[in-house]
Amino acid sequence: MPNKGIEKVYAVVSVADFDEALRWYVKLLGRDPDHAPMDGLAEWYLGGAGAIQLFQDPDRAGSALLTLSVSDVDKYTSLVTGNGLAPEPPENTSGGFRISTLSDPSGNTVTLAQRLP
Repeated sequence: MPNKGIEKVYAVVSVADFDEALRWYVKLLGRDPDHAPMDGLAEWYLGGAGAIQLFQDPDRAGSALLTLSVSDVDKYTSLVTGNGLAPEPPENTSGGFRISTLSDPSGNTVTLAQRLP
């Protein structure tokens, strides 16, 4: 079925403490958000049709599962560790991926994933 005008898909991550989470996601993504259209909302555009929205919503905080496809999970894990975050050591999965997971301050799970050749 062809795209009927959809321009972008946003992965929404709800957080309890927006300022704390914003600092954490800047460390994870290595840059400030691309857009902050209103209080309690920040957006990072990731190329193509993908984007992350960080949204202050304490009632829904902590239940998001966000997967970021990266070209080299070991390098990215080292980078975010150097930025002060604490990802799990990378491991290979039976499905042909190398992954590392970490949790944001609200308890949302972020998985860094690299497809193995």
